[in-house]
Amino acid sequence: MVTKTTAITAAIVERVMAIARRPLPDATLRLAKQCVLDWSAVAIAGANEPLVQLMRAQASAEGGFPRATVVAHVHKMSARQAALLNGAMGHALDYDDVHSALPGHITAAVFPAALAIAETEKCSGAALLHAFVAGYEAAVMIGLYVGMAHYNRGFHATGTIGAFGAAAACAVLLGLDHESTARALGIAGTQTAGLKAQFGTMCKPLHAGKASENGLTAAQLARDGFTSRVDIIECVQGFADTQSSERHADAAIAAPRRGFHLHDNLFKYSAACYGTHGAIEAARHLRITRALNPDQIRNAQVQVEASVDRICNIAAPRTGLEAKFSLRFTTALALAGEDTSDAAVFSDANAARADLVTLRDRVTIGFSSDSPLLLSTVKVETLEGQSFVHTHDASVPNDDLDAQSARLALKFRNLVVPCVGETRGSEILKVIENLEQHDANALSSLLHGPRSGDLWKYDAAR
Repeated sequence: MVTKTTAITAAIVERVMAIARRPLPDATLRLAKQCVLDWSAVAIAGANEPLVQLMRAQASAEGGFPRATVVAHVHKMSARQAALLNGAMGHALDYDDVHSALPGHITAAVFPAALAIAETEKCSGAALLHAFVAGYEAAVMIGLYVGMAHYNRGFHATGTIGAFGAAAACAVLLGLDHESTARALGIAGTQTAGLKAQFGTMCKPLHAGKASENGLTAAQLARDGFTSRVDIIECVQGFADTQSSERHADAAIAAPRRGFHLHDNLFKYSAACYGTHGAIEAARHLRITRALNPDQIRNAQVQVEASVDRICNIAAPRTGLEAKFSLRFTTALALAGEDTSDAAVFSDANAARADLVTLRDRVTIGFSSDSPLLLSTVKVETLEGQSFVHTHDASVPNDDLDAQSARLALKFRNLVVPCVGETRGSEILKVIENLEQHDANALSSLLHGPRSGDLWKYDAAR
């Protein structure tokens, strides 16, 4: 049994502890609250998805000590169940934020676990935000350490690396020391799972829920003295050894841009896999600037980085869920002028809609081995013989926090108000904007379902 932290684990634990001890810079605090706002929006909007209904029914049948809020549900559940369900909910629409270092969805894995612990431990909103940032930074450090080889092997980093981030966040809220936090990471590490082969199925959101649940469980067990290796990330037959062919220690411990990896967070404004966003934006730009309509288009060629082929290249999606992982279909949506910010666009009916299928079949995908992961080029050729090209890099974060705040507030209202009404939506928005001045329960109390029934009414008339 190894008894002290070593190498990368030690650096991660030290960073987690340092974040827990020190005030967050104003810009970092604001960005953390933007992540919370975005997660709340997509979780509320995703709370009635079929996969969530199935998971909620199973949890209700299982029972458990009611201590933590489940979004849109009238009854509380155990902290573990809340983390599982809320994690899956936040990723159910595939509309939640991402970080390209994993690549994966950190907030969906980390924040639900932190919220469940903060609620059960009666923590402040400021403590919740600190813990979330600490978990986020831990996840990115591990993502940088194992490199893209982990993802390219077929592991969904949201489910694997996300569990470490959730464990770190919960360790902060539970007041664990360095050694206990390292054990929490070890316990999380032996639970890491999630396969990219499941993209386009209900299992992808399940990865986020399991990461959140596993991280929470790891921190609780570590608090209670459960034993584990404290170097599981770097040890022989550990996480990196078994799940990646790369190790980038220098990248993992390098100082982040603007002091925190959180500043490279990327928000989604289309309700599809982030690997499709560059092509969506490039195609949308061509449609608008060149006044294109689908009938004019002879073909469209999309050029992306080679690994995207194993992420979001379902050629002929049959369902709305599969459509979110189809470069051909999402490009067709953008060229047709469909609003990809509306989650309802990704429906089974639209996946089979004749005009969209016809346009989809005019789209071809090409791959480059030396292109950045999120850089996409779209070339459109018209029946008149014209050719138009545009490139979009979806990896560039927005450093204008005022503009980003406005855009996220609009996304929040568009997703949330039809579900919960204007009054509740405004209350949630206001609490999140000032979360450091409240306790964590101020947020969780607004996320539960109405007392008159199990779920909010999900219709525009409300």
